[in-house]
Amino acid sequence: MSSRFKQKDLVTRCFKITGRVQGVFFRDSTKRKAADFDVLGSAINLANGSVEVIAQGSESGVNELLKWLQVGPEMAVVERVDEVAIGDDLEFNDFTIG
Repeated sequence: MSSRFKQKDLVTRCFKITGRVQGVFFRDSTKRKAADFDVLGSAINLANGSVEVIAQGSESGVNELLKWLQVGPEMAVVERVDEVAIGDDLEFNDFTIG
């Protein structure tokens, strides 16, 4: 559990972002935006060219990050953002890039 939130206040959601999202600083930009919204989690490149983002924080913070993911950084071209089912028992202490 993050020390910033009570367990009941945390939401954890996973998003798969497709389009031109690799090689355009998408993961690094996501990490910086996540910090703006007090969201923890991870961003990793997937073999198929998409990016997976796991976001954990307040519902409003995760929703704000989702809005940003739908646009991404300047050089990205986001075609889709799909939510993927994920367990709610994950704990993050930071936002990592893989």
